[in-house]
Amino acid sequence: MLRETLLCYCLCFFSASTFAHEGRIPVCPLSGRERKFRLGSVFLATGLNSADVQFLSFFLCLHSYTFKDIGLLRRAMTHSSFSEENTRALGILGSNIIDVSVSFQVLRKNVEISPKDLNRRISEISKVESSCALDGTRLGLQKVIRVSPKTDPTNPSVICGSLRAIFGAIAIDADECDTAAVLFWKVHGGGEVGAALSL
Repeated sequence: MLRETLLCYCLCFFSASTFAHEGRIPVCPLSGRERKFRLGSVFLATGLNSADVQFLSFFLCLHSYTFKDIGLLRRAMTHSSFSEENTRALGILGSNIIDVSVSFQVLRKNVEISPKDLNRRISEISKVESSCALDGTRLGLQKVIRVSPKTDPTNPSVICGSLRAIFGAIAIDADECDTAAVLFWKVHGGGEVGAALSL
């Protein structure tokens, strides 16, 4: 079960300004430990604005992964309508990580699977509307993606692009792809690869 993610929903459904106004302290369990951070401290330590803190709080809750380079996280949460420094390139990497990870897990279970069936499984798990955007919406990405005023953050392609970019950003930040693949399966399958593949 994704305890971190479930608790993180609460953070994503409240804006950073709400926390600041009401003086709340978001709390997320990270690897069994409680980590508290006050918005004021985050502002002073990193110079991040309220939107940055909002998506930073989101990701600190996500499976205990902490970015070394917050700039990668910022880029992953920025749509192309908002800035030239956006999700697109990271999204391509993230999409390929997902495809490779699905291929590996499927073939590990059944090396005799036909190419057609393998492609079908990859397509099902990475499909924008029914899978990718659904995972991103469950995580509350639509609440934290930075978009232009004319762009709908709930659009499936926007959410999916950001979710894929997050996994790409993790791979770059961790300097390897395995961590991103593991976190993908936690998001998509609740931590159970077999359960996700049987859907």
